[in-house]
Amino acid sequence: MSASSSLTDKLSAAQRVTQAIEAALARGVRPWVKPWSDSVPGAPLMLPRRGTGEAYRGVNVIALWAMAEERGFASPYWLTFKQAHAQGGQVRKGEHGAYVVFYKSVPKTGQDEGDQDDEQTSRRVLRGYVVFNLDQIDGLSQRFETSVARPASAPERHARLFARVPALVRFGGARAFYSPATDHVQLPPSGAFTDLHQFYATLAHELGHWTRHPSRLDRDFGQKRFGDAAYALEELVAELCAAFVGAVIGLPTDHIEDHAAYIGDWIGVLRDNPNAFLTAAGKAQLAADYLLRLMGEAPASAPPSA
Repeated sequence: MSASSSLTDKLSAAQRVTQAIEAALARGVRPWVKPWSDSVPGAPLMLPRRGTGEAYRGVNVIALWAMAEERGFASPYWLTFKQAHAQGGQVRKGEHGAYVVFYKSVPKTGQDEGDQDDEQTSRRVLRGYVVFNLDQIDGLSQRFETSVARPASAPERHARLFARVPALVRFGGARAFYSPATDHVQLPPSGAFTDLHQFYATLAHELGHWTRHPSRLDRDFGQKRFGDAAYALEELVAELCAAFVGAVIGLPTDHIEDHAAYIGDWIGVLRDNPNAFLTAAGKAQLAADYLLRLMGEAPASAPPSA
């Protein structure tokens, strides 16, 4: 997508926003796990942000991470063509932007005048627009000289934050999992992990599953067994949740457990039903918000995620 080109009408908004994600997964890259090096080796991923500094949410985070990984962008800032121009910047000729989405409420058509069910008077429709990374824009670098501060990545801080989550965590064995039947997280002894970053990344993943309990977010994709699509979607929620939490509290995502076995399933979901992927990303954002509130790290109010 270039500044002067229009998006094809043949693709839905859900397909457009997930194109870069599907391409990354096809290369074997999970864009929410930082597989590349930059000026700060081992640093956590930073949440992509609008020109105002507000962080993107949900599937937009994954889409922008995917584009940044593919193109090697270092800046977390993304602006529309008009926003860049309004601030005195200029998107370089030939640059390709990234597609982001939002939900818009529109009136339903064909209703009877006597229909008093106001819950049915509108529906949410996915819409989108193109944004460009600051690295693609001339004339704005000085306006964004003060970069977003990377969150501290100290294990002592992570220990305090995770201690605020009232989950039952048991240690022992050689597997990490969440048991819905007993509502507890099982982890190997901390000494079994290569370092504390890996320990807390694994804990964040399992706590993502922990949020699905009926007494919390009551999330159920209908998963029945390992290997089915619903099972893979729940794993996607937990993995994205760990990445979102890590980006906020400074947990390097390259320590997230490799769930490469699910990549084929996720590609299948993207191709067959991109809306299901958007749903999973939105539920992952809700799970991350839930955990971050318990940790005392969530914004005072979070807007709905796409």
